[in-house]
Amino acid sequence: MAIVNQVATRSTCLRRKIGAIIVKDKRILTTGYNGAPKNVKSCLEIGSCLREELGIPSGQRHEICRALHAEQNAIIQAAYHGVSVNGSVLYCNTQPCVMCAKMIINSGITKIYYQQEYPDMLALELLGEADIKLVKL
Repeated sequence: MAIVNQVATRSTCLRRKIGAIIVKDKRILTTGYNGAPKNVKSCLEIGSCLREELGIPSGQRHEICRALHAEQNAIIQAAYHGVSVNGSVLYCNTQPCVMCAKMIINSGITKIYYQQEYPDMLALELLGEADIKLVKL
């Protein structure tokens, strides 16, 4: 988790710093942090967060954000570089949201270790139904 927290320091989000790593056979396959897509200005560069300005609570209206989540970026990096994450484990400093949960399920990740809870009951329901093991550290 120390590596996850170090990866999170690269985040360009003004609201929260999230990091994720995907591991298989004790080897780090990819890392990800929350931030804007490539060639798109981040909230850090703009100097404001639309979600903050609109008063959107944590866990709601994910689509109103410039950033991709750390888990999404870690999965995208694997795809971009042709690395299979099937059968791997995700480490993240925050429990995944429902959007990330769906990507995790379809990518073949089998277990998630996380530090902080996140207010998204649907994510927990879907992960449980898909038999993805969640371990809070």
